[in-house]
Amino acid sequence: MSPTGLPSRVRIGYGLGSFATGTFGTVPGLLLLYYLTDVLGVSAGIAGLLVFLPKAWDVLLNPWIGSLSDRSTGARLGPRRSWMLLGALTLPLCFAAMFAAPAGLEGGAAAAYVAVLFLLTASAYACFQVPYVALPAELTADPDERARVMSWRVAFLGVAILLSGALAPLLAGADGDDRGSAGGYRLMGVVVGAILAVGMCAAVVATAGAKSAVRTTSEPSLRAQLRAARGNAPFAWLLGAFVVQAAATGLMLAGTQYFATYILDRPSATTWLFACLIVPSLLAMPLWLAVGRRTGKRNAAVGASLCFLAGALGAAAGRELPPSLVYVAVALAGVGYAGMQMLPMAMLGDAIAADAYRSGRRRAGVFTGLWTAGETLGLALGPGLFGLVLALGDFVSSDADERVAQPGSALTAIVVGFGALPALLLVLSIPLLARYRLTEAELVRLRHESTERDEESV
Repeated sequence: MSPTGLPSRVRIGYGLGSFATGTFGTVPGLLLLYYLTDVLGVSAGIAGLLVFLPKAWDVLLNPWIGSLSDRSTGARLGPRRSWMLLGALTLPLCFAAMFAAPAGLEGGAAAAYVAVLFLLTASAYACFQVPYVALPAELTADPDERARVMSWRVAFLGVAILLSGALAPLLAGADGDDRGSAGGYRLMGVVVGAILAVGMCAAVVATAGAKSAVRTTSEPSLRAQLRAARGNAPFAWLLGAFVVQAAATGLMLAGTQYFATYILDRPSATTWLFACLIVPSLLAMPLWLAVGRRTGKRNAAVGASLCFLAGALGAAAGRELPPSLVYVAVALAGVGYAGMQMLPMAMLGDAIAADAYRSGRRRAGVFTGLWTAGETLGLALGPGLFGLVLALGDFVSSDADERVAQPGSALTAIVVGFGALPALLLVLSIPLLARYRLTEAELVRLRHESTERDEESV
C-alpha cells in the first residue's frame, strides 16, 4: 500500500485497463483502412471517410458520457465504474464483428457494414475510456502517487501497443497470405476482442469500491461543465496540441501496411516497422520521465515532439533510402512517440487537478470526455487524411485475392502520408504545446490554497 493509502491492487489494476485503450487505439488505425481497401475492395476515398466519421461522433458523445459519469457518485461499483463495465461488456463483441464482414460483401455494402459496426464500437469504447481516464485525478490527491498510478498505465499501454500492433497483422495473415484475408481478419478480431475484454474487466474489478480522494461537488449541467473547460487555458492548449499529434500518429499507423506492401515490397514488414516504432518507445519512457523531472513536463514534451519530427522526415525519404535506414528513422520516431504519449497524459492530470483546486467542482469527466474525444478524432483524422492522399494519388483498390500494381503517383502518396504529413503536423503542434504554462510549482501552490480553504470551512 502506498503512503497515501492507495493499494497496489488499485494502481496495478488501473494500469491493466491500458491493455484495452492501447489495443483499441492501435489496431483500427493500423489495419482498418487497409482492410477496407485491400480486402473488401472499398475505394480509398470512401474508406478514409468511413474511418473518420464514426469517430467524429465521439466529439459529441464523449463529453456527454463524461458529464453523466461525473454525476454517478452513488453507483454500487464506485464512481464511474458502471460506465466502464458497460464498455467492457460491449466493446469486445462490436470489435470482433467489425472485422467479420459476411462472405461476399464488397464495395458499398461492405462499407456500410463496417461503418455501422465502427460507430457502435467507438461508442462502446467511449463508455469505458472517458471515466477510465478521469480516475487518476480522483483516486489520490498526492501528485507523486498519481504519477505512480500513471507509470503503471503507461507501462501497460506500451506493452499493449507492442503486443497488439505486432500480433494483429500476423493474425490477419494467419492463413498464409501475409497481405491478410477475410478469414485472417475474422480471427484477428476475435483474439483482439478477447484482449480488450481482459484489460477492461481487470480495471473495473481492481478499482471497484475505491473512493474519491478529492473533496468536490459535481457541476449541475453539461453546459456549465463545458463552459468551465473552455476557460481552462492550460487544458485548451494541451488538448489542441494533442489532437494534432494524434492525427500525425494516426497517419503513420494507417500508412504502415501500405508502406510495407508497396514501398518496401514486403507485406510482412508491417510487423517489423511497428516493432521499430514501439520497442524504442518502451525503452525511452524512463528517459522522458527523467527529462520531465529535470526540465519540466512541457519542455520534455517539446523535445519528444522534435524527436518524432526527425523520424518522420526520415520516413518521408523512404523511396530513396535503403530499408535499414527507414527502420532507423521509424525507431527515432518511436523514441519521440514515448514522450508524446506519457507526458501529455501527466500534464492532463495536472490540469484537471488544478481546476479542482481552484473551483472545488467535480468535472474531471467532462475534461477527459473532451480529451478522449480529441484523441479519437485525431487518430481517426489520420487514416482519413491518408485515405484522401491515396485517392489524390490514384491508388487502386483491390480485394484480398489479388494485388494490383500501383502507379508512381500512388507510391508517392504513400510516402507523403506516412512521413511528410506527420512531420508537417508535428511542426504545427509545437507552438500549441509551448502555450501550456501550468508548472509543477503552480500546482503545488494551488493544492496548498485548496487545503487551507477546506480547513477553514470545517
